Amino acid sequence: MTHFRYGPVELHVVGFPGDAPSPQVLGALGDLLDTGLVRLLDFILVTKSEDGAVDVVEIEGDGAPGLNGAVPLAAGLVGAEDVESLAESVAPGASAAIVALELAYQRELAEQLGASGGEVLRSERIPAPIVNAVLDLAEQEEGD
Repeated sequence: MTHFRYGPVELHVVGFPGDAPSPQVLGALGDLLDTGLVRLLDFILVTKSEDGAVDVVEIEGDGAPGLNGAVPLAAGLVGAEDVESLAESVAPGASAAIVALELAYQRELAEQLGASGGEVLRSERIPAPIVNAVLDLAEQEEGD
């Protein structure tokens, strides 16, 4: 039988005004990690000064403050070239968190797909604000 050490991985690049994510955002990510549904593989903070200078901090060892002590399991998974490319999308005076999350809850499904010869042909994610806006609109139209 096929055995995977990791499930599928999602890479998120999330921008923030200022030089860091808020403690509330980090706390919400820490709470999600505590559920065991996802595992933190890599976590990088990118800050771009007003003059365009980029500062990159890879979180390792002790973990990121505010993540309930979570330590990236595969720090360095996101390569330097990828970080450089992703950092281009950060506006001057802003920051971004580059986060690689393993979808641990999908590991067994991935193993079974692989063992049966199946493969994922396409996967898409619809951002929460879009889902909520579409459903709110649909509910509003039903009420009319």
